[in-house]
Amino acid sequence: MRQVADWRASTLYSAAERVALEYAERMTITGQRVDDALFDQLRLHFDEAQIVELTAAVALENFRSKFNVPLHVEAQGFCIVPQRGS
Repeated sequence: MRQVADWRASTLYSAAERVALEYAERMTITGQRVDDALFDQLRLHFDEAQIVELTAAVALENFRSKFNVPLHVEAQGFCIVPQRGS
């Protein structure tokens, strides 16, 4: 988990994990797009049901972040990702 924030430079992630992380970032960061090339990469590692499940999981986390922040819902501490440089 400590290397998630720097996944591009990390050697810990498989090709499937890297494409899933790229997909999650592009779904999450405003102004980025999931293009056909990325979707083709997803299809190399995941079947249709897995892509739908991955999409739903990322969308749910994006929903939670948009919902919780303005309502000041605090994290429950299940996953503390250290700040960069820690």
